[in-house]
Amino acid sequence: MISPETIDEVKNRLDIVDVIGDFISLKRSGQNYKALSPFTNEKTASFFVVPTKGIFKDFSSGKGGDAITFVMEHEAMSYTEAIRYLAKKYGVEIKEDVAREEAVTQTERESLYIVMNFAREHYRELLIKHDEGKSIGLSYFRERGFNDRTIEKFELGYCLNEWDHLAKTAVRKGFSEEILEKAGLIIRKEDRKYDRFRGRVVFPVHNLAGKVVAFGARILTKEKDQPKYINSPETEIYHKSSVLYGLFQAKNAIRKEEFCYLVEGYTDVLSLHQADIENVVASSGTALTEEQIKLMRRFTENVTVLYDGDAAGIKAALRGIDLVLKGGLNVRIVLLPDGEDPDSFSKKMGSTDLKKYLHDHTQDFVSFKIGLYSKEASHDPIKKAEAIREIVASIAVIPDAIKRSVYIQETTNLLKIPEGVLFTELNKLLIRERDKKIQDKARNADVKEPLEAAVDISPVPKTDTLSLIQMQEREAIRLLLNYSESNYEEQRLIDFMLTELDEMEFTDPVLNEIYQTFRKEAGKNKVIDTLYFMEHGSEAVKNIVAHLTTPRYETSSHWGPKYHIYFPHEREMVHDLAFTNVLRLKFRLIQKLMEDNMMQMKNTKNEVDLEKYFTIHEQLKNAEKDIAGILGIVISR
Repeated sequence: MISPETIDEVKNRLDIVDVIGDFISLKRSGQNYKALSPFTNEKTASFFVVPTKGIFKDFSSGKGGDAITFVMEHEAMSYTEAIRYLAKKYGVEIKEDVAREEAVTQTERESLYIVMNFAREHYRELLIKHDEGKSIGLSYFRERGFNDRTIEKFELGYCLNEWDHLAKTAVRKGFSEEILEKAGLIIRKEDRKYDRFRGRVVFPVHNLAGKVVAFGARILTKEKDQPKYINSPETEIYHKSSVLYGLFQAKNAIRKEEFCYLVEGYTDVLSLHQADIENVVASSGTALTEEQIKLMRRFTENVTVLYDGDAAGIKAALRGIDLVLKGGLNVRIVLLPDGEDPDSFSKKMGSTDLKKYLHDHTQDFVSFKIGLYSKEASHDPIKKAEAIREIVASIAVIPDAIKRSVYIQETTNLLKIPEGVLFTELNKLLIRERDKKIQDKARNADVKEPLEAAVDISPVPKTDTLSLIQMQEREAIRLLLNYSESNYEEQRLIDFMLTELDEMEFTDPVLNEIYQTFRKEAGKNKVIDTLYFMEHGSEAVKNIVAHLTTPRYETSSHWGPKYHIYFPHEREMVHDLAFTNVLRLKFRLIQKLMEDNMMQMKNTKNEVDLEKYFTIHEQLKNAEKDIAGILGIVISR
């Protein structure tokens, strides 16, 4: 267990903007920060960070909390894992360490991280210190031109060409063969086990937090029956479609440069880093996926696809363009000379010349496709028509209508095709795609009616009284969280609200937990705030507190001087807000009591009880009428 003192030290050093900024690109918005949600595939930023309160709120997914909560949610870590990660980030020493023999007592996920970390250190040590590692693995990296800084930065390693060297070493250190197999480090066939990466140089694959989740490995011997590269299998901590090689090392450079280079292989990433181009990631030899595109989008909306100039590279570029466009990113392309890849070309050109080449040869996807098709289609009307359809098909997958229009105009200018013709073709594709989605949705829902009837025309459900009560409960808690110590006539707002609401039990259990905490601490003459709940609250409490204290919108500071439009701050109206909230909450509670009383009245057969319920109904009705009069609400008789 980590000591409370260590946890307190970690919390004292936390900077929520710094922590979250390691995972997504934040942009300042007034005193706060905003970004696209890292939990959903949204188009408009609805993720907010409030530094003064140390909280975040994602209105798209509903998640919220403090920096620790974010790391737990984003990286699927346990509380202990998140604390350890943040302690390492901020240089807080955690004296106790998980002993190797205790790995089996951890959750499987924690055990996988521990064993992958062990493997990384094992492979690195073999590369640098073992005779075979130095003569074969290190020599290979040196021949490829990688210096010590690059080898250290990407934590490159080597696995001995022995059947089970890693397995034996790991077992001696206290790891079970079961966890080694689940991590993909060993392969078991019948009664025999062996190291997956034996006789290969090793490339660790990191997640955004810098933890090793997988390995890629290249064979150095000339065995014909062995693939050149192999990768870790899918595990609980590694899903290859959701990981980009080099993103951990590149994320800060991507934010700085405001765009990202996308390449194919491990050595492409290493060589570009060594050429001082650090905003680069790789799909690790796999076909680009939607998940990988969403991952890039957390840091930038601009991607430059950098592929080989041969036929295979062109084919790969064409495959990736539409997928990146569909993901809402702005895509540009650089094709290298035929026979070159980013690794070889960077070594041939050098840093300065390479950067100049990339700058001069970057083109948007429309220009790229036109150039690609122009040679073979220039004298063939049919091929030219097909080329135009290919370009419009790429434009059609772009989710943003304005961007589609701009690219249509550019295509018109470059190809001298009437804009109306291109828009007609574009609309055909968009309508066809829309109809396909409707048909798929109807098919999946097993709808028998015509598609026109698939539109939801059901009436909007009437809001029940309980929901209205909980709406006012949320407002009461929001006011307490934000304005507890604000003045309310001759007292504090918290004193007014606690007196008026007294020993009320809120109907929402999480809101009630917060309200009762306010009452309990007020009884000790202690006024608590957002930070208290972020420190001591449950995850459910943290989430709702973050939601109720995160301002989603801010009035522009330019409106007043420019348009002479001024808005009062909510703090100036808090007296009226608190007074109205208390009355509305009481009003809704009375209505709920009336509903319950009416139900009792309908179900009773006893004349004495019936008279009692009538009396209660009249009393509640009078109370409802009195409060409605103050609030200006018209109620039915």
